[in-house]
Amino acid sequence: MNLLSFTEKGIYCAAGDFYIDPWKPVERAVITHAHSDHARPGSTAYLCHPLTKPILLLRLGDVSVQTLEWGETLFLHGVKLSLHPAGHIPGSSQVRVEYENQVWVVSGDYKTEPDGISGEMEAVRCDVFVTESTFGLPIFEWKPQQEIFYSIQNWILSNQQKGDNSVLIAYSLGKAQRLIALLRQTGYEKPIYVHGALDSMNALYQAHGVALGALLPATDSARKSLPGEIVIAPPSAIADKWARRFADPIPAFASGWMMVRARARQRYVELPLVVSDHADWDELTLTVGELKPEEFWITHGNEDALLRWAELNNVAATALEIAGYEDEEE
Repeated sequence: MNLLSFTEKGIYCAAGDFYIDPWKPVERAVITHAHSDHARPGSTAYLCHPLTKPILLLRLGDVSVQTLEWGETLFLHGVKLSLHPAGHIPGSSQVRVEYENQVWVVSGDYKTEPDGISGEMEAVRCDVFVTESTFGLPIFEWKPQQEIFYSIQNWILSNQQKGDNSVLIAYSLGKAQRLIALLRQTGYEKPIYVHGALDSMNALYQAHGVALGALLPATDSARKSLPGEIVIAPPSAIADKWARRFADPIPAFASGWMMVRARARQRYVELPLVVSDHADWDELTLTVGELKPEEFWITHGNEDALLRWAELNNVAATALEIAGYEDEEE
């Protein structure tokens, strides 16, 4: 009998009586990370990594949240449960479940190249591995992070020489903080201006030791000081009247979806930045190859190519249809 099962509410462990990233309200929800397609409202009690807790409270309100450090174990009705780094965003975790000689790992979302703030994904041996597949097509192949940020530096320098604003469009949870932290790591010490929608997440990460440096609000009162400066904003802002406050905004959109030219054109951005917090095709297949599970389940995205890869490599695989899944990176 399988240790985990796929139900109308989500991935369920009957022996331990808990769900992992359920999409409907349940009694006990184990949460891999706080993006909205993995952490949904309405459950009675939540379990997550300590860095995910304040984000859950911010997004879900006054809910009951228990925390577990990476590598710490908890027993639920005899089921041994532990969390392990996923490398997706700060606090993101894989869920390891062990019971009666079965070990399952639910990855949540993950990437294997360290970004400096999210922890390094841990390879956790298991009998069955549940993998995401947001970018589960061979066309998705990321460049090394250092190469990406050299291009960002050059783009910003060019804009500064012209007195133009470098407006980096990034999702508010994870991606924005990653960009800011990496700009700091490359030696940029001046204040960075941010949209108000990022304030709460930035404050949470800074409170937990993620070094973001000096951040200032990109308000009307600051407008005269902005030419040549860096501005970070969420996707909604670029189409909003908020963006009109800048005389010469030069927008760049940071997302793995920027590899798809049609999506880049739809965003009307000057610089499509292919920067993803998810595994690309090689990372997905190499991870399964390294773990060597007896079987793997596929969730959240493109399943067909991975199913075909599994068939060619003689690995048992099953695709799961996640209710209400949206393929939009946050």
